[in-house]
Amino acid sequence: MRAARVFAVFCLGVSACGGGNTPSSPTVANTITIDILGINGARSFSPNPASVPAGQLVIWHNRDIQTHRVVLNDRSVDTGNLAPGASSAPMPMPIGTPGPYHCTIHPVMVGTITR
Repeated sequence: MRAARVFAVFCLGVSACGGGNTPSSPTVANTITIDILGINGARSFSPNPASVPAGQLVIWHNRDIQTHRVVLNDRSVDTGNLAPGASSAPMPMPIGTPGPYHCTIHPVMVGTITR
């Protein structure tokens, strides 16, 4: 009986890890994910431009092999450093005017939030 419990716990742990069926980007209910693809100007982020309503939660997911830090140009949002494969916490988009953002580590990486 004990062996059956251990096996059941093991199987639950393996299935909780996704077993290889994980999505390409993290998802959280009611969020938009913007992928960081690499150092490539306006093609560094996807989607770009991103249509994001005020107050909408956004996650930046670093799919590149380098660390990046995404900041809205008005400084209202700052992801902090995102290591390769890491994601930001869900961040609400400010109520004010949407606009451009960039990577503070690689300033040639630019994106735009639209409504």
